[in-house]
Amino acid sequence: MNPSDIVWHPATVDRSARESNLGQRGVVVWFTGLSGCGKSTVANELDSQLLQLGRATTLLDGDNIRHGLCAPPPALREEHGEAFAERFGLGFASIDREENIRRIGNVAALMASAGLITLTAFVSPYRKDRDRVRKIVEEAGKTGDFIEVFVDTPLDICEARDPKGLYKKARSGEIKNFTGISDPYEAPRNPEIRLDGGKATTPADQAAEVLQKLVEWKVFATS
Repeated sequence: MNPSDIVWHPATVDRSARESNLGQRGVVVWFTGLSGCGKSTVANELDSQLLQLGRATTLLDGDNIRHGLCAPPPALREEHGEAFAERFGLGFASIDREENIRRIGNVAALMASAGLITLTAFVSPYRKDRDRVRKIVEEAGKTGDFIEVFVDTPLDICEARDPKGLYKKARSGEIKNFTGISDPYEAPRNPEIRLDGGKATTPADQAAEVLQKLVEWKVFATS
């Protein structure tokens, strides 16, 4: 089958109708930063604050996605076999990370098209991959539907936290291609929101900062 034979079928209920029904814009709020920077914690706190306001949301977390949609080869071998696992499983080399973010970007765009405020928390270390997601999301909607949130926490603080013990394993060579240690992190040049992870502010305060921006940008209205 040629790509030209795959035709996009417009839905009977379109995006504007879904957004009108929910009283909000579908957007992707993309948290990025080093492992241990606090992005998942802040994203979860924001999800909770939005829920309290009656907003329709969903949250995609890097670790959770690796349990299914973007599972590594060892997680797929027993059920699907070696050939399937090697072809479709994703490790952590740069090409695997690229595919991981491509899959997530398309899923996030679909969720935003359903009118959901879609929160994501991924290291997503490469600018070109994040830029591709921005393009996917905005082509499915409009400019401004992709909101990049850089949780800017210094490496030494992330490493001191090391909640999963990953930095220790990376330093010992047990984990290869680890962002910040043996693989680069390309910080956003012009994120819509930058959170200073080195300041003594709580995740709730940081989430509230993002929430205020969503209100200012008319993602939804508050009563």
